[in-house]
Formats: sequence, structure tokens, C-alpha cells
Amino acid sequence: MDEDLVVELVFAPPSSKEDVGTAWNGSVATRPVLARLHQAIVVVRVPMKLVPTLLMRPREVFMCGIAQYGNLWGTMVGYTITATISMVAIRRSDCVHENGQGARCDAPGTVLMLAFTVVQVVLSQFPGLEHITWLSVVAAVMSFAYSFIGLALSVTEWASHGLRPDGRIAGATAASSSKKTWDVLLALGNIAFAYTFAEVLIEIQDTLKSPPSEHKTMKKAAMYGIGATTIFYISVGCAGYAAFGSDAPGNILTAPGLGPFWLVDIANMCLILHLIGAYQVYAQPIFATAERWIVSRWPDTKFISSAYTVSIPLMQRGSVTVAPYKLVLRTVIVIATTVVAMMIPFFNAVLGLLGAFSFWPLTVYFPISMHIAQGKITKGTKWYLLQGLSMVCLMISVAVGIGSVSDIVDSLKVSTPFKTVS
Repeated sequence: MDEDLVVELVFAPPSSKEDVGTAWNGSVATRPVLARLHQAIVVVRVPMKLVPTLLMRPREVFMCGIAQYGNLWGTMVGYTITATISMVAIRRSDCVHENGQGARCDAPGTVLMLAFTVVQVVLSQFPGLEHITWLSVVAAVMSFAYSFIGLALSVTEWASHGLRPDGRIAGATAASSSKKTWDVLLALGNIAFAYTFAEVLIEIQDTLKSPPSEHKTMKKAAMYGIGATTIFYISVGCAGYAAFGSDAPGNILTAPGLGPFWLVDIANMCLILHLIGAYQVYAQPIFATAERWIVSRWPDTKFISSAYTVSIPLMQRGSVTVAPYKLVLRTVIVIATTVVAMMIPFFNAVLGLLGAFSFWPLTVYFPISMHIAQGKITKGTKWYLLQGLSMVCLMISVAVGIGSVSDIVDSLKVSTPFKTVS
């Protein structure tokens, strides 16, 4: 899980900087950082067994659960789209290199997405990430590799312009003020999505060994992890925007003319390998929750209770127990994720919507509610300030969500579901 705490970079920052503008980007980009860091510190201070009770009302627990697991699943959709975009970029890059710039180089995005799905169906049959620890290690190494390559290529492209930035202080121009507003809101959603590790923070802390205590380990990991990602996000955002200006794509590795084709291919391949592992980090909690519910609902059903032992190479334990109902359930979840990704295969819009959906409940409401309950804060100045902060963040999340939906609607007007990946 290290790669999601340290470098979960999908290269949306340059295009986000394009929409927000250079002058405001630094302050805007650091606000979700401070919010996520505060959220992480508040949550890790609380003993795990007290997390549900501190929210007091079952309705609040249910609401945060919906937000968390909904965002986990939405992230799986986003990762499916991102991996497909990188595979398409590799195919197009190789085609252009072989046939020249004027060649027609269409790539079968749907077929490539199905190939990614097949890999995830296979990996999803492992009971948990502890059975495939090598995958997490590979994903962590790959995340560092493509991040440094993307940053280096952006700086090189910028240097080729004589270090004169292509971007404007006020950001990219738009056809109308309303379009500019939607673009800015979408960019804010992309920035908020950049810190998605908060959705798996509790699950990660729950698996840590002690001593030292879980909250001390998690607090240190959160501070170092968020610090590292922030430095990278701002660096890639500034370098990518300086290199391409208003033409900066959602995924900087798909920018036309970016560096040697073979190096860009390597970076895209590293990104794909990273997403293969990261997908499972977000999928496994969903699998576990769904399976617990099914077992509690139909405990005596033969199909649910039956299990078989299968020998698997490259595993520490040498074998794994396979339950037929898990095989069916996990396969259905992965396929459903792919179907949704095919219906709305729009990189930036999906990330923005996910950021809007998760930012308020998981970064603001959840930690503030825990802080109020744990500190026994009664109605007064501090209580009203905290609630006011929560309401302001809620309105921002709603506005970002509207902007993301607007972008999805506009994209659907010129794209074909199940065929277009962008």
C-alpha cells in the first residue's frame, strides 16, 4: 500500500493548473494538502475500536460508509480509464514512430480496457493483498519510476522553449465565463482527488502491527507521505503547465511530442503496472465488505459455505482457498466497474467527480464529527466555527460536483460510450 501513501500520481496537476491559473494554483493546491493532513492526524489519534462510536448516530456511520466505499469503487473506475489511456498512448506512439506523423493511428481502447479487466479478474481472486505482497512492491517501484520520468520530460520540454513558460497567469482561456467556471471547478475536483489515500487510511491502520502504536506509525506515514506527494504534485503541475500551457493534457504522458517515444512508452508501462496493483488496494476492502454481508445473510447456503484449496506459484503460502461465491462476486464487481468506465471514459471529469464526492464527507465532516465527539465540544464559538467550516466545504464540494457533471455531459455530446477513451 506504500505507493498510495507516497506517490499516487496520475498527472492531472498540469491540466488543473491550466484551468485554475498560475497565480492561484499554489495556494489552491496546498489547501487539500492541509485538509488531508489534518484529517489523517485527527483520525489516527482515535483508537480503531472507537471510530464508529464517536460518530454516535448510525445514520452518520452509514453516510460515511457510503462515501468511503463509493469513492473506493469510483477510484477503481478512474484507474481503469487511466490504465486504458496509457495503453492507447503506447499503441499510438509506436504506430506514429513506425508510420510517420501523418499515419492514421487509431487504438482499440475498448479491447485494451477489457485486457486490463481480465488481469484484474485474476488478481481479484486472491483473498487479500497479504497473499500478493510482491504486487504492492512492484507497484510502489513503478510509481516512482513514471513520476520521475514524467517530471524530467516536462522539465526538458520546458527547457527546449528557452525556459519561457507557455501558460498564462490567469490560466487557460474559455469560450465563455460559465465554461471557465466549470473548468476551474473541475480542476479543483482533480486536485482534491489527488489525495485519495484517505479513503483507505483506516483500513491500512487497522492492519499495522504494534508496538509501536498504530496511530504513531500512521501519523508519521501521513506526514511524510502527504509531504512527498505535495512536492511532486506542485513540481509536475508547474513543469507540465510551463511546458505545454493551455495544451496540457489530463495525463501528461499522453502529450504530443513529449520526449523520446521509447522513454514515454516505458513511463506509460510503469503507470499501467502501478495501476494494476493500486486497483487491488481499493478493490479488496469492497470485496471483504460485500462478502461479510453475503455470509451474514445466507450463512447456511451450500454455495456460500463451500471452498477449495488451489496451489498457486509466486505465493508465500503456496496455496489459496477459493470459494465459488467469491469467484462470482469479485468477477461481477470488476466487470461492472469496467462497464461504467466504458460508459463515461473521461479522465479529468471522472477524477473531478470523485474528488467532489469524497472531499467533504471523508476529509471534513468525518474528522470534524470525531473531533467534536472525542473532545466533548459543546455548542459555542468553537462548535459553530467547526460546523461553519464543514458547511463551506460542503458547498464547495457540491459546486465541484456540478462542474464535473457538466463536463461529463459536454464530453458525451462529442463522444461515443463504449468506444471513446479520453
